[in-house]
Amino acid sequence: MATLKEKLMAPGAEEEATIPNNKITVAGIGQVGMACAISILEKSLADELALIDVLEDKGKMMDLQHESLFLQTPKIVADKDYSVIANSKIIAVTAGVHQQERKSCLNLVQRNFNVFKFVIPQIVKYSPDCIIIVVSNPVDILMYVTRKLSGLPKHHVIGSGCNLDSARFHYLIPEKLVIHSSSCHRWILGEHGDSNVAAWSGVNVAGISLRN
Repeated sequence: MATLKEKLMAPGAEEEATIPNNKITVAGIGQVGMACAISILEKSLADELALIDVLEDKGKMMDLQHESLFLQTPKIVADKDYSVIANSKIIAVTAGVHQQERKSCLNLVQRNFNVFKFVIPQIVKYSPDCIIIVVSNPVDILMYVTRKLSGLPKHHVIGSGCNLDSARFHYLIPEKLVIHSSSCHRWILGEHGDSNVAAWSGVNVAGISLRN
């Protein structure tokens, strides 16, 4: 006679596979990739989150799954097999070599181009209608590379651009002026990296130009 444990562990009827309505994938599960994944979960942006990396890390997936009690994302999966990303609506690509301290992100071009030559075709194979958000550096060049490798329409390939630079600019000015950051409006323009430009003429505080 089967024990209670054996009865509970017996496989039940298989459920029919359902296609998620709003599946998001993070490709590359380093520090930036995990930060993206946690942000997606905290904002309840997806009904399924997939994590893909050349090195399978079940521990990170389990950490996120075990936190699901506090989240609204019902399914979290991770693998090194790209089939796990199938039917994704949005894919954030953070994969690549890390930038070294005091080195320009342009030094990463060739190595990360080689990474993208493998990653992007896999993405398009399993999620041909997705929107790709490029985060890896140098982001502007790799966004162009992604557009060429994927063959996707230009409005399906987005780069993070100077958002991070602008956020830093946004923090530093109000800190100097001793005001709340929500009152300050500013942008960094151009290419993400050493060549970007602070648009000082466009900085305003509650509608009043910084000059005034």
